[in-house]
Amino acid sequence: MQRIYDYLKKCKVYYLATVDDDQPAVRPFGTIEIIDGKLCFQTGKSKPVSEQLHANPKIEICACDGGTWIRVRAIAVEDPRIESQEKMLEAYPELKGMYKPGDGNTEIFKLVSGVATFSSFTDAPVVVEF
Repeated sequence: MQRIYDYLKKCKVYYLATVDDDQPAVRPFGTIEIIDGKLCFQTGKSKPVSEQLHANPKIEICACDGGTWIRVRAIAVEDPRIESQEKMLEAYPELKGMYKPGDGNTEIFKLVSGVATFSSFTDAPVVVEF
């Protein structure tokens, strides 16, 4: 899991795909933290991505760093704890102007049942389950 976290942090931006009815929806994200041993990301409950995740928690993440890339497939499960919101916002203080722990909008999702594939144009893929 640390390798996945390090890669996504290095990329700074990754693309999160959800399902909106029967249509894929992809958007850039930047939050990723390990909280209580789980990879987690943050969004706002007022955003369409939140509604999509609650309707269908299957996600994919993709990020690229030059000639290498990662694809992560997982289930996103809401972590409603205030402590998790606090940890995420401490890691991303630039979000504190829009989100506050316990504000009813800040939402943390942890990734479970995940598989990450590290790929490149030259090396065999490396698969990591978490």
